[in-house]
Amino acid sequence: MKLLNIYEDRDEAEEAVEKLTGEKRLASERDATVVIYNLFGIPSWGNFHRLGMYNLVELKTLLQRRANWQATEFARHIEIIATLTTVAKNYGIEVPEHWL
Repeated sequence: MKLLNIYEDRDEAEEAVEKLTGEKRLASERDATVVIYNLFGIPSWGNFHRLGMYNLVELKTLLQRRANWQATEFARHIEIIATLTTVAKNYGIEVPEHWL
């Protein structure tokens, strides 16, 4: 398990934990007078998508319209893939070929 996200709101953190599949854990810690919630889980594209992270919802929409891309969609795809490449490297996972 790895740290997937940090939340400042307990309800939001508990909602996020329910969305994950596989091993998961929510840990709270006090930072001065603020409590933060660390969400740990299995780093997978499915879990990131369920959490609404890394523009995966937007990528899905883009890929569904891939045949009709204009220059702006092509540029946005390049930006999202650049981010996902960094995420993949940090978590030791692969970017699926059909996303490229």
